[in-house]
Amino acid sequence: MTFINRLVSLITSVLSSIIISFSTYSIIPMPRVEWDEKNRKYSLIFFPLIGVVIGGVLCGWWGLSGVLGFGVFMRSAVALAIPVFITGGIHLDGFIDTVDALGSYQPKERKLEILKDPHTGAFALISCSVYFILYFGALTEMKSLKAYIMLSLGFILSRALSGLGLVLFRSAKKQGLLYAFSSAAHRGITGFLLGLILFICLGFLLYVDRIGGSVLFLMALLIFWYYKRVSYSQFGGITGDLAGFFLQVCELAIVIAVAVIL
Repeated sequence: MTFINRLVSLITSVLSSIIISFSTYSIIPMPRVEWDEKNRKYSLIFFPLIGVVIGGVLCGWWGLSGVLGFGVFMRSAVALAIPVFITGGIHLDGFIDTVDALGSYQPKERKLEILKDPHTGAFALISCSVYFILYFGALTEMKSLKAYIMLSLGFILSRALSGLGLVLFRSAKKQGLLYAFSSAAHRGITGFLLGLILFICLGFLLYVDRIGGSVLFLMALLIFWYYKRVSYSQFGGITGDLAGFFLQVCELAIVIAVAVIL
């Protein structure tokens, strides 16, 4: 009975962690669970699963748009909206807040205040508009299922790296959503499993296209390094908004790279 009880407890904990991860980083309806340290501890491990969902929907949309006879502009417009819709724009919000703070050229303390400011500045609006124009333009150049598969793997790659950042990098604040996740996470197990997911993703990228997969992976690592450097030098550490900024920049770079390579 002891073994069965432990097994049930483990399964319940895993399911609760998955639910918390999806409830936090997507708008996919989930049942309610207790938001405690035990259930939250391993939720970051399942963050890349949201990338799997986004990638699956994108590839499904590629097939459906062909059946419906949609042209490249309609296909690209919906493909652009899919990640934003599934995530509820949570990472895009972080991107907007971060570019506002970076564009202010204020001291660290003031930049952190700007991240919490609900108002959107002109620099953020301009940056967001340019972001969507570049993203949409890159999507119009993707004319094969292979390109969409590579793009889909990028959503998993970016989230595995983002989760690793939450575990490995120091937090700029001792409060907030990011700190709640990173402080509760079992760093050893979470870091190991996210690293494993990262290299599994690399394996799939290389299987789909050896050169393209290598370029995408190295580029994502470079942006990951840039994310740490900017976070530490400009903010004193990472925050939830900065994590969203990294995710959006990484995914923009990936879609442009896929468009160029394939």
